[in-house]
Amino acid sequence: MKTNAFDAVAKYVYPALRRRLVGLLRERGLNQIQIAELLHITQSAVSRYLGMNRGALIEVEKFPDIDEKLRGLADRIMKEKPDEYYIHGELIKITVEMLGKGYVCSFHSRVDPEIDPKKCRICIETFG
Repeated sequence: MKTNAFDAVAKYVYPALRRRLVGLLRERGLNQIQIAELLHITQSAVSRYLGMNRGALIEVEKFPDIDEKLRGLADRIMKEKPDEYYIHGELIKITVEMLGKGYVCSFHSRVDPEIDPKKCRICIETFG
């Protein structure tokens, strides 16, 4: 195992969730500056997410339950304008849910061919 689950989360999963969240806020008619302010990130980061230059390796939309949670989070962000700690905490909860449901396993095995998803049950047993 060259890439452990936490490396995969930091490099791929968390950025993919943020990319999707940026996209959902864009769908609601916000511009890049508004999105950056709401998410407490730079406008440059928003641009990279929208341009699919960051967080584009995992299609979060293919997990309807996760996508629904992100849609709810986007709604809360627009209505309540929470601080960066709240947003980060919610994204971490969603990340842990993805790990526990085994959603990251096939992707993890693509970025690290030494991983055998049929044998590895670390995330499912730890977070499931």
